[in-house]
Amino acid sequence: MIVDIALPISLAIIMYSLGVGLTVGDFTRVLRMPKAVLIGGLGQLLVIPLVAFLLLHLFDLPPAMAFGVMLVAFCPGGVTSNILTKLAGGTVALSITLTAIVSLLSVLTVPVFLGWAGAYFLGDSVPPLDVSSIAVSMFAITAAPVVLGLLTRHFARGFAQRIERGLSITSAVLFVVIVLGAIAENWTTLSENLGVLGPLIVMMIVSLLVLGVLMGRMLSLTAPDGVCISIEMGVQNAALGIAVSSLIASGEGIPEIGIPAAVYGLLMYVITLPVLPLLRRLSKA
Repeated sequence: MIVDIALPISLAIIMYSLGVGLTVGDFTRVLRMPKAVLIGGLGQLLVIPLVAFLLLHLFDLPPAMAFGVMLVAFCPGGVTSNILTKLAGGTVALSITLTAIVSLLSVLTVPVFLGWAGAYFLGDSVPPLDVSSIAVSMFAITAAPVVLGLLTRHFARGFAQRIERGLSITSAVLFVVIVLGAIAENWTTLSENLGVLGPLIVMMIVSLLVLGVLMGRMLSLTAPDGVCISIEMGVQNAALGIAVSSLIASGEGIPEIGIPAAVYGLLMYVITLPVLPLLRRLSKA
């Protein structure tokens, strides 16, 4: 019961912190850099799930775990992707815009994609997936807090600037607690499947980081834009994946299908942080 209440509240705080850091210009920027936003958006909405789907055919995971991998693949970019993009020399404005737009679109895309993934990977054992209910719940814990944060920034700019740093630290702490909590609650199941799940997640993150850079180069974006898209594709909102898994398996705390999101949330930093210097060099190429 505590998990079921604390998890969505924690995610709402994380998403509110994202909104406080946004301005209206972060959404209208799509008109000034439509090509980069379109490529980055399609990369997150379509390429990431496609990579996950292909990798799942190379690894023998239990159906629930496979569904969980697709769940995290459907999630938008992580709220820390903007900071990582800055450290990597990528286009921070593009990163903020992609995070904001894809996070709001996820209210529509995630429930629809989950309906397909549930039927494909779980078959007759799929839990009841009320797409409308999931969409409403996601709106309440993601889109609504983002919009509230955006309004706070717009109408109380001074207040927003004073609380932004504290909210960012709080969000980071909450994210760590959510990820570690999910791992601890499902440790037995995780330990039984880590030998397969770990390599799959590692290959997925590495593939997405590489694909982001390649997409930018092949489609004639600037090097910083390509680095930004690389980060946005490799760093997912794992906290959202864990929260949605609890919405699907209501009343069960953090379920088995949330394990891949927790592992992803841990490994994405283990892999991404060491390659930031390389990405920074690529951003100047």
